[in-house]
Amino acid sequence: MKIHLVSSTDFMAKGTGVHSAFVGMMDLLKEKNDVEVLKNQEGFGDIFHSHSYGLYFFLKSRKYKGRRIHTVHTTPATIKGSVVFPNLVLPFAKLYFKTVFNHADVCIAISPMVERNLRELGVTSKIINIGNPIDLEKWQATSKNRETGREMIGLPQNSKIVLGVGQLQKRKGVEDFIELAKMHPEIHFVWAGSRPFGAITEGVRRINQKIEEAPENVKFVGQIELDDMPCLYAAADLFLFPSYQENCPLAPIEAAASGLPVIFRDLREYELLYDTPYLRAKDNDEFSENIRQVFDNETFGQEAKAISKALTLQFDKNEIREKLISLYKNVYNDYYQAS
Repeated sequence: MKIHLVSSTDFMAKGTGVHSAFVGMMDLLKEKNDVEVLKNQEGFGDIFHSHSYGLYFFLKSRKYKGRRIHTVHTTPATIKGSVVFPNLVLPFAKLYFKTVFNHADVCIAISPMVERNLRELGVTSKIINIGNPIDLEKWQATSKNRETGREMIGLPQNSKIVLGVGQLQKRKGVEDFIELAKMHPEIHFVWAGSRPFGAITEGVRRINQKIEEAPENVKFVGQIELDDMPCLYAAADLFLFPSYQENCPLAPIEAAASGLPVIFRDLREYELLYDTPYLRAKDNDEFSENIRQVFDNETFGQEAKAISKALTLQFDKNEIREKLISLYKNVYNDYYQAS
């Protein structure tokens, strides 16, 4: 069976979780010889599977009626805090997303909250729950990666480092990250990420000013290549994820797989998504207290790492691959039976 994987992020917006998920799924499917994987322009397959939702999605899928699968990474809920003039954009976004999702024969909801959002939007396509897979071996930290990572970001080997990863927008909590750095001047705070969508990103001028005024212990290192991310995670001692809205985020699970304690914002999305406990904070004071505990309380720090390890097991790539292959076979068989 030939699986035609498509994503416009291969040409643009590579600094997004969507592109990371696309690359991760492509690598995962290629691990065995039970399916052949085609990417974007490489040909025509038996099953169409898209990760992006732009015009490229409609262009490439037009000959695949009855065999279209779309992994839903972005919903209208993602608009707020991500782009300029969200209240004006939202009505059009809802209409467009509904068109995209109903164009697919099957939508993969990467989290329970995404499934809720799809049903509330009035999506009539079949909805299947399959999370984003994580290759645990890829993210295992090594002493060499730690040394390389710290050289890469230009910080001493004995530094205390808190890491944040995400686009430079309000939704990702970058402004809270700066405030937390002010509360912990003895710790280096490093943020990796850029603005793949340029000028339409929310709060460009406001956030740029805050970056310029940030204290000396804050460092913005821009977009890091995907192949260099294992070194970046290995360089850190703690991962903060202060985002205000997410679906099934990759970065905190990658960080957890790298052995880092991870502190999430306390969101309903995570309560629905994660099967095991996780560290959470309602506001900056709680984030700050967790940071202090990780660095000052060795027992707490070890417990936090154990929590991270348990959290990663839910996203085992082999189990998720089996679900994908089963879905492909079902869609393929249903199409040809109907034909």
